[in-house]
Amino acid sequence: MQISPSGQACGAEVTGVDLTSPLADETVASIRTAWLEHHVLSFPNQAMSDDDLERFTLSFGDFGNDPFFDPIEGRRHIAAIRRDANETSPLFAENWHSDWSFQARPPAGTCLLGITIPPVGGDTLFANQHAALDAMPPDMRAEYDGLIAIHSAQMAYAPDGAYGDKDEGRSMAIRPDESARATQLHPLIREHPETGRLGLFSCMGYIIGFEGVAAEQALPLLQKLYAWQSRDEFVYRHQWQSEMLVMWDNRSVLHCATGGYAGHDRLLHRTTIAAHQG
Repeated sequence: MQISPSGQACGAEVTGVDLTSPLADETVASIRTAWLEHHVLSFPNQAMSDDDLERFTLSFGDFGNDPFFDPIEGRRHIAAIRRDANETSPLFAENWHSDWSFQARPPAGTCLLGITIPPVGGDTLFANQHAALDAMPPDMRAEYDGLIAIHSAQMAYAPDGAYGDKDEGRSMAIRPDESARATQLHPLIREHPETGRLGLFSCMGYIIGFEGVAAEQALPLLQKLYAWQSRDEFVYRHQWQSEMLVMWDNRSVLHCATGGYAGHDRLLHRTTIAAHQG
């Protein structure tokens, strides 16, 4: 197995391993070590089936809970990240986020398998939140130290949210629900549960405020933080290929989708890895 770092803020390519077959324990351990170091791993030239995708995911933990996506037919834990060539609805997931950070135990990781990849556009951006914290000026960090963030899916998945009842003409099977209004508290600056390294966790969108901070004070703090978290020096731009698997660490990075492939179909299959038990 060979690991080639991207040379950007995070990310590495892994070759010399076959994900269409069960992995030896020592191979899984090596992949996990690389994942914790580089935060985003890509595995090109993997002609994986849905069975292979599920088996790979389970090598790193249980399946996460995906509350607002319907799974693909015949599967409980695989969702289709899909956009049809003629689709005109707003791009899905084009804002920075950490998957399902509004849960009590958000997923440790996400796996995404490229199936139909357009010839142009569709890159995924990843922002290293350990690097973002490390580079934060002391006076700015003092504004955020000790804050407890209030997370919620309401702006995205409530019936009146971005993907709610007024969101029409979308090929993805999104399932908005009143449960999206629930809130969950997480420290903004926290230790990574496996490495212990401090980082920023999630951002404006799923974070709707801070505990004990008035809304008129919280909003400018969130806006300032969001701009900092996504600075170019913290970002890795990932270019997709068909038959490529990417896994990322939701505890270390934010991610967002990009467009630029109008007139082309795009399809990927997605699983989440449940929070680490340790």
